[in-house]
Amino acid sequence: MAKTVVIDPVTRIEGHAKISIYLDDAGEVEDARFHVVEYRGFEKFCEGRPFTEMAGITARICGICPVSHLLAAAKTGDKLLAVKVPVAGEKLRRLMNLGQFTQSHALSFFHLSSPDFLLGWDSDPATRNVFGLIAADPDLARAGIRLRQFGQTIIEKLGARKIHAAWAVPGGVRSPLSEEGRTWIRERLPESFETLYTALNLFKQLLDRFTTETEEFGKFPSLFMGLVGKNGEWEHYGGHLRFRDSEGTIIADHLSEDDYHSFIGEAVEPWSYLKFPYYKPLGYPDGIYRVGPLARLNVCDHIGTEAADRELREMRDRAGGLPTSSFFYHYARLIEILAALEKIQQLMDDPDVVSERVRAQAGINELEGVGVSEAPRGTLFHHYKVDENGLIQKVNLIIATGQNNLAMNKTVTQIAKHYIHGNEIPEGLLNRVEAGIRCFDPCLSCSTHAAGQMPLHVELIGADGALLNEVYRR
Repeated sequence: MAKTVVIDPVTRIEGHAKISIYLDDAGEVEDARFHVVEYRGFEKFCEGRPFTEMAGITARICGICPVSHLLAAAKTGDKLLAVKVPVAGEKLRRLMNLGQFTQSHALSFFHLSSPDFLLGWDSDPATRNVFGLIAADPDLARAGIRLRQFGQTIIEKLGARKIHAAWAVPGGVRSPLSEEGRTWIRERLPESFETLYTALNLFKQLLDRFTTETEEFGKFPSLFMGLVGKNGEWEHYGGHLRFRDSEGTIIADHLSEDDYHSFIGEAVEPWSYLKFPYYKPLGYPDGIYRVGPLARLNVCDHIGTEAADRELREMRDRAGGLPTSSFFYHYARLIEILAALEKIQQLMDDPDVVSERVRAQAGINELEGVGVSEAPRGTLFHHYKVDENGLIQKVNLIIATGQNNLAMNKTVTQIAKHYIHGNEIPEGLLNRVEAGIRCFDPCLSCSTHAAGQMPLHVELIGADGALLNEVYRR
């Protein structure tokens, strides 16, 4: 008899969701769906607010991604003012984003995903978490916590707060980095590099054991999208948009965020509050594309820093070209932390980071603007329309997690088909399905503009649509 397995809640991710796995009469997986079941409409209740408040408002969509929204909102405000941000202001924004990449990627790797790698996919779920990791390897856990703290403190040194810093504003930023802050960052960089290399070398060793996961955790052809610089280098703040396919062919290049509606469509399905963005020229759902760490490393030609470029070449050698396995998102995060640390180190020797020329002043000059920036989880768009007084008339936010929605669903389906055969499903197999979602490190509070902790609900549904089994995890 066919049935459905339900995983609810999905653990160690941010937000509320469940996974439904549909089995046929023979107990084989026909399909799997990743449902996002919570919704709060930030786009709607921003209407009527002054556009100058948008950085502060949208930063509060999420406590994990506030810097990402802060910068995207500020860049959209730049468009409405029609100003050029001072060089120092842009470099300082970049520094904050590098701190955000460091702290967010460290959280994802050490706190959320490494318990699977280091404690085992089939280990007791009661201890398969950061506390179990602390008990099993306190030195590694402590180093991971301090690496995340390094990124958070960079944000604090710039914006006076680790979370929801009201610092980036339309036209630039409010203040430069202090000399005290620059000294602190310089002193902590060696330790941060050491921790990163420990994690990177450990993960590369684990890859030799995780050959099945590498092949089955969402390995499929798709497009990849991200920002690149004028010479094709890795970008996280400026540059232009590029699409590349799994074979390495550039499908579209030199795209502007101002025209995103011409190449990104947003589909909806009745079983999820999360939209399904797709590449318009290929239609829905054939226009599946991925964003985030793996996509950024796949769309760029090089990173532009010595150590990170060396690691990028090794990753591509291991994959035999551009990696298409979603399991390589973890690998890509570590390489991006390395790139961030190298670029932070460069900025510490740049006099502009302590310059007072950090903000351009102007009034409303445009009634519509689109800002784009790379969040740790992928490309983030803010699109505002305002009236002559600068009051918001309409908002559209395209979030990285939403752009990965098609890929996340395809990933959990592939994993479920490989591991699940029959009606009895051990905890370790369900954890592997969940782990497919953790590859993408989704932020569902951002993607549906919701707030709160995400539980997991998994359903096992028969061919006749009957609910045969379900698992709740709160």
